Amino acid sequence: MALKREPEKHPNHERWLVSYGDLLTLLLAVFVVLYAMSLADKKKVEEVAESLRESFGYSKASLGAKPVVIDSGNISIVPSIKPQSLPVQQRQAQGKQRAYAMEKDFGTIKASLDAYLTKSGNRGKVSIDITRRGLVVSLKEAGFFDSGSARIKAGSEELFSVIAQSLSHYANPYRIEGHTDNVPIHTGQFRSNWELSTMRATNVLQKLVDSYGFDPAAMSAAGYGEYRSVADNGAAEGRAKNRRVDIVMLSSGGEAGEPVSSGKPQVDRAATGNGI
Repeated sequence: MALKREPEKHPNHERWLVSYGDLLTLLLAVFVVLYAMSLADKKKVEEVAESLRESFGYSKASLGAKPVVIDSGNISIVPSIKPQSLPVQQRQAQGKQRAYAMEKDFGTIKASLDAYLTKSGNRGKVSIDITRRGLVVSLKEAGFFDSGSARIKAGSEELFSVIAQSLSHYANPYRIEGHTDNVPIHTGQFRSNWELSTMRATNVLQKLVDSYGFDPAAMSAAGYGEYRSVADNGAAEGRAKNRRVDIVMLSSGGEAGEPVSSGKPQVDRAATGNGI
C-alpha cells in the first residue's frame, strides 16, 4: 500500500525580516551607548573647565554669566574681552559679593595676564609686578595714551578690557596712580605734569567704574607727575618707562596705609604746588 505524501510547504519569503529586526535593535543599542558616552564626556569637560576657572579665581557666582575665554596655549586663562552687558548698578552690587584677593591670588592673576600679554604681543605695553602694597599693573603711555593727552586711546580698548575684567572679580581696594617723565608740559589743557598724570589716573578710574562695575567706594586716584620715576629720565628708554598709569590692587597691608574711603571716588592731588 503506497504512503500518502504530505504536500510540500510553501517557502517563507519573509524570513529576512527577523534578521533585519535584529540588526535594527543592535543599531539602536549602539546609538544609545554613543549618546550616553557623549553626555559623560560633556560633563567631564564642564567639570574640567569649572576647575580651571576656580583655579584662576573666576567663579559662576562672581561672574554672573559664564565667561568666554581667550585660549593661551592649551589652557584658557583670560576672560572675554567684551565688556559685561549688565547695568552698572547691578555689576557694582555683584562686586560687593566678590572675594578678597590674597597674595597667592596676586600670583595667579600675574601669571595669567603675563601669558596673555606674551601670546597677544602686548608685552611692551603693560608690565605687572607684585610689591608689598599689592599687585601693580602698569599701563604704559605708548599703549594707552597719545603724547600729552589724558584720553585713553580707542585702539587700546581690547587690551584694557582684558586687564579690567581680570581684576574686577576681586573686592580689594584699588589705587590708580598717574606718572610722567620729567619733560615739562604747558598746554591750554595741562599746565604741568601733575595735571596730566592726575587726569590720566582719573580717566582710568572712571572707565573701570563706568564700564566694568568696579565699586567706586573702593577706588582712589592720584597724580604724581615726574616725582616717582622707576627709570632714569636721562635716557629716552627710561622716560618711556616713567610715562605710565599704575593700577594697584591693594593687599591688606597696602590698604592699611591708604586714606579711608568716604564712599566716593577720590582724587589725590599728590602735587604740593601746581596741582589742579
